[in-house]
Amino acid sequence: MRMRQSLAQFEAAFRQEAQDSVVRRERLRRQAAQRSRVRRHVRVQKQGTLRFVVLTSAIIGTSVLVTIAMFQTLALLVG
Repeated sequence: MRMRQSLAQFEAAFRQEAQDSVVRRERLRRQAAQRSRVRRHVRVQKQGTLRFVVLTSAIIGTSVLVTIAMFQTLALLVG
């Protein structure tokens, strides 16, 4: 009787441990997916900021060069 009860307790504990293991794996998988989404969002945000800075710099640089060229040409025509 004692052996059967001990075996039944062992089997119940084993089933509970297996169930806990499934729950734990699923929780870890969700956490990993969440971390992955957060890392991707941060990376996209940084890339967007960098692209904006490069675009703004290119526009400002182009307008400075065009302004200088325009005044140089005007000085040659007038002078």
